[in-house]
Formats: sequence, structure tokens, C-alpha cells
Amino acid sequence: MITPFPPVEFDAEIIGKLSQSGPRYTSYPTADRFQNDFGYGQFLEAVAGLRMRRSRRPLSLYVHIPFCDTICYYCGCNKIVTKDHSKAAVYLGYLKQEIDMQGRLFDGMGQIEQLHFGGGTPTYLSDRQMGDLMAHLHANFDFADDAHGEYSIEIDPRTVSVERVHSLRKQGFNRISLGVQDFDPDVQKAVNRIQPEAETRAVMNAARAAGYRSISIDLIYGLPKQSIDSMTQTLDKVIDASPDRIALYNYAHLPHIFKPQRRIADADMPSPAVKLELLKMSIQRLCDAGYIYIGMDHFAKPDDELAVAQRQGRLQRNFQGYSTRAESELISCGVSAISAVGATYSQNEKTLEAYYEKLDGGVLPITRGIRLDNDDLLRRIVIAKLMCNFELSMSSIEQGFPIKFRQYFETELGKLEAFEDDGLLTIDDEWISVTPKGRLLIRNICMVFDRYLGVAQDVAPQPLRYSKTI
Repeated sequence: MITPFPPVEFDAEIIGKLSQSGPRYTSYPTADRFQNDFGYGQFLEAVAGLRMRRSRRPLSLYVHIPFCDTICYYCGCNKIVTKDHSKAAVYLGYLKQEIDMQGRLFDGMGQIEQLHFGGGTPTYLSDRQMGDLMAHLHANFDFADDAHGEYSIEIDPRTVSVERVHSLRKQGFNRISLGVQDFDPDVQKAVNRIQPEAETRAVMNAARAAGYRSISIDLIYGLPKQSIDSMTQTLDKVIDASPDRIALYNYAHLPHIFKPQRRIADADMPSPAVKLELLKMSIQRLCDAGYIYIGMDHFAKPDDELAVAQRQGRLQRNFQGYSTRAESELISCGVSAISAVGATYSQNEKTLEAYYEKLDGGVLPITRGIRLDNDDLLRRIVIAKLMCNFELSMSSIEQGFPIKFRQYFETELGKLEAFEDDGLLTIDDEWISVTPKGRLLIRNICMVFDRYLGVAQDVAPQPLRYSKTI
């Protein structure tokens, strides 16, 4: 019998008081703190450090396919919208070159236990191109077998046939993630993503027949034309389809940053009050349906590997959100992709031209990154524990770092008292524990430990970089 977590509690008054712009903590330090003086040489030093320590940590691999056939107005991803599929053929040639280089660097250093294809739309690639790319990856890296590895791909159900779903399984993928966002026709029209429910259900049925271990659906709340009634109907359909995982993302309307969002009429946007009700209703419906609230925007069935990883303390945050395999080194290939190797983060060039130019020069296409100092590493662990486990043992941190927790974080603990007064967490001699009411505001709690935001140091925050915490 699986013991469920306490249900998350929704307090609209506290949420309204504390909602502000803030990081999602898919990394710490966050990507906006990466530095331009970090490049290929610094990445090589990080890999050499792992080899010197004879690291045999498992490896996680991310592959970015940036192309899309059409544009979805809400999207904030790094993408290239084109119907000229010859561009993908050129890109694949360079991507294989990068894979070759990374494969040589990490040769003999561990198995790939996790693979994720993101985008863009990875299934923009043809079936033949995908098969060729997967074969190239297997030629350059040692993959764990299908039973032990977690190999996932994001797909657009509008572009994938039942036959293609089976083909992707044969090519090595055992987890599949479907972009849905909303089933309501008016909402779909407002965001330029017409996707009938029948198409999505056909893909899910095909995935089950093909033997995928997990099916995930992405939803977004706060989209134009959304209402409580329309979102209720969408959730009814999703629950009936019974995916293993559900990601319920907050739509961040940032038209000053993302040009496609300028096509969304302000008059069509739900009010802040309605958006909060959408979130409250969605959490309640999904929890009532038996899903575990993992944190932030992730839900999973109790027996799903994500929920199991959280119970066992193996959950992590990375650039795809909550994930398993917290102990892995992350190698990322493709334009704009971010790697996490040793005590470094490194990001590839963000444009095709710059990406190709670096590879033509015989170097990995790294444009910026950061080497973490001891304070960064300490705060990264603190934030990760709170984000993933909603509790933190102060003595466990002291065992890993030469500090006295209460002395080192005296200022931060003082700031947490306000959250304690609001019933969002408790602090005793040993533990910082986030309450069910505080779980929705975990980003706010973690921001206290982020020295780059000016919480622990006098550095001015830059709120326009981030979405609202709720």
C-alpha cells in the first residue's frame, strides 16, 4: 500500500500577498547568471576533473531539436518555425558532429541512464532521420538497457501517426510526453494550436499498445479564453485518458520577451483572480483523481517513477523540470542546450549560425556558463532539497559542508520567520519543513537562499526576467 502525501492546501489570501516574479530553479545559479567568459576550455577542465576523480556517475543526455512546423502563440521556447525541412538535415549533420565530440570526451565514464529529446518539436524529424540519429547516439555512448534506462521524447500529437508512435518505441524511446495545453476549441484557436481530442487519444492508445512505460501530458493554465468551465472540461478529458504524469504549467505572459505572445489579445486573458481559481480547481481535481502533487507544476500517479523517486529522496530539478536520477551528470547537445557537468553549467550557442560556426572551428559550441564556487554548491543543495523534498535537515548540510547552518544562514533564517508566521513552514532544531500550504509557494521560500537575487546580499533583483511564482 502506497502512503499518499498530505494534500496541498490552497490559501488564496497568502498566495495573493506573496505572488511575485521569481526563478523556477531548474538550476542554481539560474541561467541568467551564466557568464560569457566561460567557454570550451572551461568545459574541458570540468570533464577532465571528473576523469581524474575516476567518476562513474551515471550520465543523462539531453538533445534539442529546435524546429516547428507552425507557431504556438504562447510558446517561450528556443525554436525555429519553418516548413523547409532541408534545414533539419543540415542541423543534424552538425548535431552529429557535436555528439561525436561529447562521446569522445565521456568515453568510458559511465552509462547513459536517461535520455530526453526536447524542442521545438523533436518529431519534426522524419522517421528515417530519427532512427539515424538514435543509432548515432548509441554508437557514441553506452546506454543502459531498456528496463533500467529512462528514454523520453516530447511529441506533438498533430504531427505523429499511430505508426510513428510504434516506430519511436522500436528506436529506443520508452517514455513519451504529449503537448496538449487545452482541449477547448476557442482556447486552441486563440493560441494557434488546433488539436482535436481524438488525435491525442489515438496517440496515447498507440503508446500503450507499443509498450511505453510512461505517458505524460502537458497542460497550461492562464491561457487566453480559458474559463473555469472550459478548464473543468479539459481536466475531465485528461483524467479519463489517465496519463501517468501531468505537467500543469502557469502561462507566463511576457510579450516584451517573446514576440509570438504579442498576437494574444490582452482582452482575452483571464484576470489574476480567475487564474488563481483555475489553479485551485485544477489541483483539487487532479488530487481527487488520485494524482500525487509532486511540486510546482508536476503531478504523477502514486506508482509512477517520479512519485517513487520523491519518496526515496532521488528527485531532482533540471532544465526539463522535476526529474529522476539526481546523481547524473547532464550532457546536452544541440542549439541553446545547457549541460550540468561537475561543478559547472554550460550553454550552447543560441542561433544556428553561431552554433555551426563553432563546430566548423572544431570546438564544442559553448557560448557561456558558470563555475560554481563553494557557496553556490551549498545553496544549490539547500534549494534542491526544498524544491524536491519540501524539507531540509540542517545537520545533513553540516555533514557535507564545513559550516554551522544557523550561523551561515542567520540572515536567511530570520527572513523565513515571516513564512513561518504565515503557516508556510516550520523550523525546529533540526528541520526546515514546508507545510502543505507552503508547497505552492516553494519558489518564494527558495528565493530567500538565492544570494544573486539580493535576498542574502544587497544586489538589486531583476523581476522582468522571471515569471510569477504563482
